[in-house]
Amino acid sequence: MLKVGIIGAGALGTAIAQSISKNLEKVYLYARRKEVVDDININSYNSDYYPNIKLNKNIICVGDLSFFHDADCLILTIPSSNLRDIMNELKNIIKKDCILLSSIKGIEKSSSKTASEIIRESCKNPCAVLSGPNIAREIMLNLPVASTLAIDSNENEIIFRKIMESNEFKLQFTNDIVGTELCGVIKNILAISFGICEGLNVNDSAKFAILNKGFYETKKIIEKLGGNPSTIFNYCGFGDIVTASTLSVSRNHTLGVLYGQKIVIDEKATGVIFEGKNSIITIKSLCDNNNIKSIIVDFVYDVIINKFSPEKSFKELWDKLE
Repeated sequence: MLKVGIIGAGALGTAIAQSISKNLEKVYLYARRKEVVDDININSYNSDYYPNIKLNKNIICVGDLSFFHDADCLILTIPSSNLRDIMNELKNIIKKDCILLSSIKGIEKSSSKTASEIIRESCKNPCAVLSGPNIAREIMLNLPVASTLAIDSNENEIIFRKIMESNEFKLQFTNDIVGTELCGVIKNILAISFGICEGLNVNDSAKFAILNKGFYETKKIIEKLGGNPSTIFNYCGFGDIVTASTLSVSRNHTLGVLYGQKIVIDEKATGVIFEGKNSIITIKSLCDNNNIKSIIVDFVYDVIINKFSPEKSFKELWDKLE
């Protein structure tokens, strides 16, 4: 009789709720907007994201975080920019043994902290990280997916298997929380780099050479920043990097394509959040401060932040490629 909640009724949060509802008597999904709460509870639909897919009846939407005062596990599926505010509320609500599972693939710009670091700074609750080549709609449709789950205590593996694992949703466990999170952050930057090349109509051989270089440099960054470099060979690494970089459903890939075509969108007007754009500033700073040389990070930083010519930046990148 585990009480499990999901914070964030977006595409991924709703999909995870649908997936784990097969394993649990009830799943509680938190949404800020009353219209979303009513839509799910009355109509069994999240019309904003899945207007044609009916939610399972045991998914209950709530609009008040205090409802989770006795939750056994909370899964966080919110943007990294909202995490600190949410944790400032949750830390005074949840019980001490409530497990917090982050699926956030971003990093806080002001502090350079990952999601798990912000969670640990806020409270002493057990913390875990979920990351992998997971497309929200495929999870929603109960298609086969696999993900890496990093835990700080092996005792929690049994709990997570009960909550999440099924024949369709495979879990691979690791104790490398640092490496798992960094894979999720840096893959967004690689996705942008691949998208820029696509927007420039760079030939396939060159594009995949750039992706290969980015994969190698990610491994180096993870090791320098305290993670296990072999984590990049897990689902959170290679699988997620390829998925985010090459598929059009990836927001960061799309952002790169637009910048490669010299099209700049108004993110505030659209409401679309590109974690990679937020992350590139922080990762660039971490690389500079830790004497890590990454030509892929420099390339994305120049195009996205410095607004340099994508053609000129690609030529400089190619000239540096060994």
